[in-house]
Amino acid sequence: MSVVLILLVLVVLMMAFGFGLLGFALSVAWSLLWYAIVGLVIGSLGRAVVSGNRSLGLLSTILIGIVGSLLGGIIANDVLDVGWFGQFLTAVIVAAVLVLVLAGRKSQAVEA
Repeated sequence: MSVVLILLVLVVLMMAFGFGLLGFALSVAWSLLWYAIVGLVIGSLGRAVVSGNRSLGLLSTILIGIVGSLLGGIIANDVLDVGWFGQFLTAVIVAAVLVLVLAGRKSQAVEA
C-alpha cells in the first residue's frame, strides 16, 4: 500500500511541477515573441524616421527596436514623466538615433 501511495504522490508532484514548468516556458516564449513584435514595429518606425537607405537586416531592426523600447520607456517614465503615447514616441526617437549610430558605423566599416 505504501508503495502505491508514494507512486501516486510522485505522479501528482510531477504533474504539478511539470505543468508549472511548461506554463513558465510558454510564458517566456510568449514574452519573447511579444518583445520581438514590438521591437520590429519600433525599429521599423525608427528606420522610417531616418532618411536615406539604411542597410540593416531584420534581426538588427528588431534588436534596435527592443533596445529603443526599453531605453525610451526608461527615459519617458523616469526622466520625462509622460504617458504611454509619450513613451511610444520616445521609444521611436531612441530607435531612430540608434539606427543613425549603428547604420553609420556599418557604412563606415564597409567603406574602409
